[in-house]
Amino acid sequence: MIRIIPVILSGGTGSRLWPSSRALHPKQLLKLSSSKYSMLQETLLRLDGIKNLQAPIVICNQEHRFTIAEQLQEINIQNSKIILEPEGKNTAPAALIAALETKKTEPNSMLIVLPADHFIQDIAQFHRALDIAIKAACDNKIVTFGITPNKPETGYGYIQLGEKTNDNSFNIKQFVEKPDLASAENYLAQGNYLWNSGMFVFAAQCFIDEINKHSPDMLYPCQTSLEKSTIDLDFIRLDQASFKQCPSNSIDYAVMEKTKNAVIIPLNARWSDLGAWPALWEILPKNQDNNRLEGDILTYGVSNSYIRAESKLVAAVGLDNHMIIETSDAVLIANKDHAQDVKKIVEQLKAKNRSEANLHDLVQRPWGSYQCLDNGVRFQVKRICVNPGKKISLQLHHHRAEHWVVVSGTAKVTRGEDVFTLNENQSTYIPAETKHRLENSTNQPLEIIEVQSGCYLGEDDIVRFEDDYQRH
Repeated sequence: MIRIIPVILSGGTGSRLWPSSRALHPKQLLKLSSSKYSMLQETLLRLDGIKNLQAPIVICNQEHRFTIAEQLQEINIQNSKIILEPEGKNTAPAALIAALETKKTEPNSMLIVLPADHFIQDIAQFHRALDIAIKAACDNKIVTFGITPNKPETGYGYIQLGEKTNDNSFNIKQFVEKPDLASAENYLAQGNYLWNSGMFVFAAQCFIDEINKHSPDMLYPCQTSLEKSTIDLDFIRLDQASFKQCPSNSIDYAVMEKTKNAVIIPLNARWSDLGAWPALWEILPKNQDNNRLEGDILTYGVSNSYIRAESKLVAAVGLDNHMIIETSDAVLIANKDHAQDVKKIVEQLKAKNRSEANLHDLVQRPWGSYQCLDNGVRFQVKRICVNPGKKISLQLHHHRAEHWVVVSGTAKVTRGEDVFTLNENQSTYIPAETKHRLENSTNQPLEIIEVQSGCYLGEDDIVRFEDDYQRH
C-alpha cells in the first residue's frame, strides 16, 4: 500500500493582502474564501476522500506554530508533524526536508506538496487530477499541475505543454516567467500554455534523488539540519546553523527545469492562488452592482468593487473598480488595477519600523490573545483573553507596572510570593520588577483589562522564568 502524505507549505506572508494579512498572522491563517475555515484548513479539508491519506507535514515559520497547531486541532487532524524553518529558503528546501523526514518512517510514501493559501472550487476535478498524478509518480515521475487559463494573466508563471504521455499527463516543453500582457495574450491564443500552480506530487525518494542530481549543494545542509533538529513541544525545530548553509531556491529552479522526469497534468478546477484582493473578488459571489461586500457597509453609486469591513461601518460613494479593506487599526483604499502595489505600502511600513507590517492590534498567543485598546505617553490599555486551562508565562517587566481588572471569568494570579484568586470586577496591581503570572484554571474564558504604565511599554520588556510553551 502506498501511503499518501500531504506536505503543506505555509511559510508565506501574503503582503499583497494587507491589512488583513500581516507577517505574524498571514493570509493562510485567515478566513478569506470561507467564513468557517482558514486557507490552511481548507487546503487540508479538500483532501478528504483521497485513498490511504496520512497525517500531514506542515512546514512553517516558527512564529506561526501555535496558531497552526490550534487550527489543525480545530479540524480534528491528529498526529501531524509541524516542522519549523529557522528562516525562509523557498520551496525546494522545504519539500526536501519533508521528503527526508518521510523517508525515515515511510520510505515508499508519496508526497502531495501544496501551498497553504490556494483556492480550489471543483474538488472532484482536483481529486481526479490527483489520481492521475499519483499513478504517474509511481513511475518515478515528478508531477506538477498546470491551471487551464481563462484570461491573459500577467501575475502567474506559465508552463508550455510538450507531448502527451500514456497516462493523461504531458511532458514539459518549457517554463516561462511572468509575462507581459502581449505575451500572455499570445499564450492564451496558442492554447498549449498553462498557469504554473506550484503544486506537486512525487515519491519521497525520487525527489531526494533528483535534488542530489541537479542541486546537490542543497542535500547535505537539509540532511544535517534535520538530523540535528530538536523537539519543541509538538514541533520539530530544524537546526539553525545547518539550515542557514542551504541555498534558497524554488522546486522549479532546483529540479523541474533540469530533470527529464517531470510531467504536467492540466487542471481546470476553478483555482486561484489568491495573491491579491481582486483574486478574492473574482471567486466570491457578488451583488447586483457586481460588488463583493463583507461586514457593516453602506454604498451609493458603487460598482465592480470589493469592500471588506472587519470592525467598523464603512460607507462608500461614487466608486468603480475599487477595493476598501478596513481592519481595527488600518484602512486600505486602492484601485483594483493597482492591487499588486499593495506590497509597496508594506515595504514602507517595514522601512518605518511600524508594527502594522507585522501585527494586528489583536495579537494571538498560545494561551489566548490580547488587543491594544488605547495608548499614549507612558500608558497603554489592553484587553487580555486567556483560554480555559491556559496561563501566561511567569515573568517580570523592568520598565512598566500593570493594573489588572477582571471583566469576566476567574483569574488565578501570582504576584511575587503571593498566589490569589480574582473574580469579576476585582483588580490587582503588579509593580515593575515583580514576578507575576495570570492563569485561567476554569473551563470558561477569562477576560481582563490591563493598564500598563511606565517609561517603556514595548513587548520585548519581558523576562520569562517559566513558560508552558518554551518561549525564550
